Amino acid sequence: MRTTLKRGLGRGAAPNGNGKAVLPPGVSSPVSFYRQPEGSSRSRLGLVGKIAMWLGIACLVVATGTAGGAYLYFHESVAAVAARTPEVRKAARQLDVALPGQPAVALVIGYDARKGEGTAGRSDTLMLVRADPSTDSISLLSFPRDMRVEIRCPGRTPFFDKINAAYATCGPQGSLQTVRLLTGQQINYLITVNFRGFRQIVDRLDGAWIDVDRRYFNDRGGPFGYATINLFPGYQQLSGRQALDYVRYRHSDSDLYRVARQQQFVKAFKGQIQESFAPVALPKVVDAITNNVEVAQGGGVDVDGRTVLSYTLFAYGLPRGRVFQTRIEGLEGVFDLTTDSENVTRAIDTFTHPDVESSQKATAVALGEKRKTRAPAPGATTITVLNGNGVTGSASTAGYLLGRRSYDVVTPPNGLPANAPSFDYFRTQIYFDRARRGAREAGQKVANLFASAELKPLPREISQLANGAMLTVVVGQTFHGSLAPAPIDQTPKRARPNVVYGPNAAMDELRERRNRVPFPLMVPTVIERSSWTDSTMPARLYWVDEGEKHKAVRLVYRMGSNEYWGVQMTDWDDAPVLADKSHTRRIGGRVYDLYYNGPKLHMVVLNTPKADYWVVNTVLDRISNETMLAIAKGLRPLGSVKRK
Repeated sequence: MRTTLKRGLGRGAAPNGNGKAVLPPGVSSPVSFYRQPEGSSRSRLGLVGKIAMWLGIACLVVATGTAGGAYLYFHESVAAVAARTPEVRKAARQLDVALPGQPAVALVIGYDARKGEGTAGRSDTLMLVRADPSTDSISLLSFPRDMRVEIRCPGRTPFFDKINAAYATCGPQGSLQTVRLLTGQQINYLITVNFRGFRQIVDRLDGAWIDVDRRYFNDRGGPFGYATINLFPGYQQLSGRQALDYVRYRHSDSDLYRVARQQQFVKAFKGQIQESFAPVALPKVVDAITNNVEVAQGGGVDVDGRTVLSYTLFAYGLPRGRVFQTRIEGLEGVFDLTTDSENVTRAIDTFTHPDVESSQKATAVALGEKRKTRAPAPGATTITVLNGNGVTGSASTAGYLLGRRSYDVVTPPNGLPANAPSFDYFRTQIYFDRARRGAREAGQKVANLFASAELKPLPREISQLANGAMLTVVVGQTFHGSLAPAPIDQTPKRARPNVVYGPNAAMDELRERRNRVPFPLMVPTVIERSSWTDSTMPARLYWVDEGEKHKAVRLVYRMGSNEYWGVQMTDWDDAPVLADKSHTRRIGGRVYDLYYNGPKLHMVVLNTPKADYWVVNTVLDRISNETMLAIAKGLRPLGSVKRK
């Protein structure tokens, strides 16, 4: 930093902007004020459209899969989902107010209230959803119901128990206070969903497309047993009851898998709605939504129609690969799960610091690619910061924070005050010098640090104050004294593929079915080292779509760790799940689509003219990226592979 702290920036020290430097962020008052520019309807719509819609998709789509779309056409139904029960209304008073342009966090509680239990019900699903407008991302963090934590309930002495005891003991207030204590997060919204409504909504939208990793079967139910379940492996459309059985299943595994299946459902169903949602279905789901969902927000007011409408619009514009699934690692135990507090802290850091470039970096590592980055490093990026909102100290604060991120912050030339030509900037503007190589890319990185910022070429009236800087930042009224947190680099280290030659595992199963499908079958010639085809159901041939136009073959492999991965073969090339690919690569003359969960490669799809061949990771994505790619590259036509 050159002279930033010597001269001060903007109006941080005196009315003319030329006095002493202001204090670093956090020392002065935490309260920020901003004003809406008069007569600027576009600004108002931009604010709502860019910020408010984040929570709509995060909350309503996560909670029910379709609530956001329903409200798009039925504004009168908004009031019906407002907090109405005494328990939710009491919890609403403890919510934090969401600030414009800042990340918003919702707590989603999926509960099952049963007659005769004498409690508020059981919170089988407890999930935080964070919508961050600065990174165009949504983060999910689920809590296993059997994880032991300190339970907080109003008027009760704190005690340790499974986290779902908070809801059973004192309803949504208990869950809210317990999760807030555990994570340290401010929670702005509360959504409660009755599982009866979950089933109804899925059914009235004609089911949910889910990739089922293996055979799930249990025919012994009753009041003292697990729920019955009967699901077959493969990509398929599940009914409401089947979908609920799948996301709640834990007969032969633990809550870790249940959490992963819940997040898988959220991501898959959201994508399905985004690609194929039809307004004609809306009348069928409104009653199910309004009778089984409650939404509360901080500030003591009900969610209004305009907010929900704006939230919903984001469902159709969310960039691919921007839903990040976070899990708490290191959990030990079977019925009572415990973990070191550092694992919880690490999960929270990942949840609040999503790395939007994680899939690109992971792909480069796995394939040995050299990433092409045109944006210069922060130390090679010069920035002039100007006050455009009239708030004392805002430009100085922004300059200080950018300097802490290693950016080279400069001041206007000839001792000019660091003020923009006017103080009516609502959104922060990031101007880049088009004559400087990499300036646009550098500007985009800086824009991601400011919530609700716009990136534009440097105009003439601002260039006179830029002092030759690559970027000029004009701080607007949506800046509240902080920058978006830096993402945690989750790029995995390059590893050797953990595979062995194993075509024999599936040869007999495929030969038995090859004359019953209209496309060539492929043999996985290399498989994960500890794997073999599952003894319960190693392969399945079925009609993958309801209209019986496309067949599919699913191979199921079981790993030594009691997890399952698979290979799906089908000529249905427009399945909903295929719309959300992260990247495409040509390797060895063949085309592969890559699908990521953060830095973990969840699915590799080999594209051929006659069919697509999916290699699908385990529910917990235990197979390394390099191993996934090796399995996909090892797929060979059945007729060309000999038994060894």
